[in-house]
Amino acid sequence: MYNLLRSILFLFDPEKVHYLSMNILKSLCSIDFIRKIIVKMYTPENVPHEVFGLKFRNRVGLGAGFDKNAKYINELQALGFGFVEIGTVTPLPQEGNEKPRLFRLPKDKALINRMGFNNEGVDAVVERLKKLLVKNNRLLIVNKDENSHPTLNLSPSIGMIIGGNIGKNKITPNEDAWKDYEICFRKLHPYVDYFVVNVSSPNTPGLRELQEKDALRKILTTLQSINPTLDNSPKPILLKIAPDLTKEQIDDVIDLALEIKLDGLVAANTTIDRSLLTNSSKLQCEKIGAGGLSGQPLKTRSTEIVQYIHQQTGGKVPVIASGGIFTAADADQKFAAGAALVQVWTGFIYEGPSIVKNITQKKNR
Repeated sequence: MYNLLRSILFLFDPEKVHYLSMNILKSLCSIDFIRKIIVKMYTPENVPHEVFGLKFRNRVGLGAGFDKNAKYINELQALGFGFVEIGTVTPLPQEGNEKPRLFRLPKDKALINRMGFNNEGVDAVVERLKKLLVKNNRLLIVNKDENSHPTLNLSPSIGMIIGGNIGKNKITPNEDAWKDYEICFRKLHPYVDYFVVNVSSPNTPGLRELQEKDALRKILTTLQSINPTLDNSPKPILLKIAPDLTKEQIDDVIDLALEIKLDGLVAANTTIDRSLLTNSSKLQCEKIGAGGLSGQPLKTRSTEIVQYIHQQTGGKVPVIASGGIFTAADADQKFAAGAALVQVWTGFIYEGPSIVKNITQKKNR
């Protein structure tokens, strides 16, 4: 059924189809009995799993970039996801790169995007999250003191975990990037369960330079020093890395993660390596131009990185695996390599709404 629908959807612009599809799902889920049907069809039986102090209903999540502005969290929960990362969120709203900026490569089961952190800005995302969490009885607002300064307590999730993926604005120079991450961290802190620091997107000029050890240290230690001082409980902080890092650069990331006791890593973001494409024509790729490649071509490389991190840290740094996950077998490869959780994105586009249920149908997932 979805294969037929996909063949129709793939006739149209990918970015427009993305929002059209999600808005239709949102409309359907607003009707109670239809939402119940969707939940019954696509939500698997819970297989709880605890990682960095959080209890996930299952080990399959949706990576950042799909729900940039936290508009579809309830709908994605109805499809069975154990967790969803919103964002990447930046302090100020930004349009992102010029369109078209999202491209399909069906022969390779891949996507290329150069979105450029398009989002409505942290304040708009915070307001949307606040309303959602109050409605879902997850956000408790209490008075802290005689001056009625509000304290916001995010209650433990009994459903879907929400991650906050944060980045810097394009206009912010790299030497001031840490300030952008701090702004997003402070404002989102009461409303998400964990954070992912994104310094690995290839679509913001100079961003990947922040993966160097000294730049990373400044950003991550700033967030860690703030984390326990905020009104609500400290939140896990993870770092998302690029698949294009050298072994020496990955070693630097591992050393820093162990040194500052980072809660986890996400491996990996999209790649700029077009040699991984085996079926798409060179002319087609040249016509598309710059951008990050995701999907099946990234599967082997991301698994290798997950395995290397797991081996080098002795499993002390939990890894969320991302890249090339379409089936239960793909997820099993990541788990066998040492992944604690997996994230899908491109696989969701190609496999459809049953992807979580298909991956989690075995009890060990």
